[in-house]
Amino acid sequence: MRSIVRLCLWALSVGVGMACNRENPANNPASAKPKPKASVPIEPAVDNSRCHVCHLNYTEEILAAKHALVGVGCEKCHGASDAHCGDENNITAPDTMYPTEKINPFCMQCHPELSDIHKPILAGTFERKYCTECHGDHRLTRRSRVWDKTTGRLLMSDQVAAPPPKDAKGGPGASGNPAID
Repeated sequence: MRSIVRLCLWALSVGVGMACNRENPANNPASAKPKPKASVPIEPAVDNSRCHVCHLNYTEEILAAKHALVGVGCEKCHGASDAHCGDENNITAPDTMYPTEKINPFCMQCHPELSDIHKPILAGTFERKYCTECHGDHRLTRRSRVWDKTTGRLLMSDQVAAPPPKDAKGGPGASGNPAID
């Protein structure tokens, strides 16, 4: 009897767990219960955790999540953005951003096949005009920084004053927006 107790204590100490428990189906077939089928978790094929440190809302955003499942990560579209990731004040723009007029041409680099429903959208004869208006909500709902998506220049920040824009002569007034100029 002592050897059985020692064996059970040893089994518990190394993690065998229920090896000596009478409720264990291996030891008591009468208590066997059907095991639930193991579900296979769907894991992204790419690791976007570096971006999700700050942009956590994109872990479940449909466009980002679908692309991650097939190995297309944030960097594929937005560049490595090392300076952006390393800037704790977050006044450095990501390497690549897309003004609305560049969204569709960029998406079509990987998705050139269009269904009939897409043709009026791209022709501009439909209410929605950009891929991201139907395919995910790939926007920040609250922005603490706003950059010019073409130049990367900081336009607005809730913590740091943006530098004034320059016109052709180097003075304020280039943006045409009196709230910024």
